[in-house]
Amino acid sequence: MRTATVERITKETAIRLIMDLDGQGSFCGSCGLGFFDHMLLLFCRHSLIDLTLDMKGDLQVDGHHSIEDLGLAMGGALASALGDKAGLCRYGSVILPMDEALIMTAVDLSGRAYLAADLDIPSPMIGDFASELLVEFLRAFVSAAGLTLHIRQLAGANSHHIIEGVFKSLARTLRVAASPDARETGVPSSKGVL
Repeated sequence: MRTATVERITKETAIRLIMDLDGQGSFCGSCGLGFFDHMLLLFCRHSLIDLTLDMKGDLQVDGHHSIEDLGLAMGGALASALGDKAGLCRYGSVILPMDEALIMTAVDLSGRAYLAADLDIPSPMIGDFASELLVEFLRAFVSAAGLTLHIRQLAGANSHHIIEGVFKSLARTLRVAASPDARETGVPSSKGVL
């Protein structure tokens, strides 16, 4: 069972989430921000990861603490659910179109946290979500998951489409990288560990 439960409680947020890597792509719960809940729903649907989220954050301040802490919790859950990564594909990449937006994503479940995000999102706000928080979420997620992530916006003018493309592309990329490789019998590294 590739599942994990993570609880993160601070003075700013209280998060409990359950992640199942071999799910059906369902999302249940809310982070308190409508636009980001929509992105989480898309992430789950396209990764086939099930995510149950119970979360409260200091949204009266703004969304920063909630989004960053959610990234840490989700990344930690992913790392835990992947275990020692034996038998996995390890790498994944996709170029995903979302109307006029085109997003390229590549991931390595390397155990080394690195984020390269080349994005140009024109609108500072999309609904109740500050678009600058996308990179904060990705940075926290990558840090806690211990993975290398490159995301590049190849085209796009609509902020909603760009961010939606990022989440769908990330989901599809992780779906490949975290999938079992029928020919791989151990950890997919010459070092013997990831």
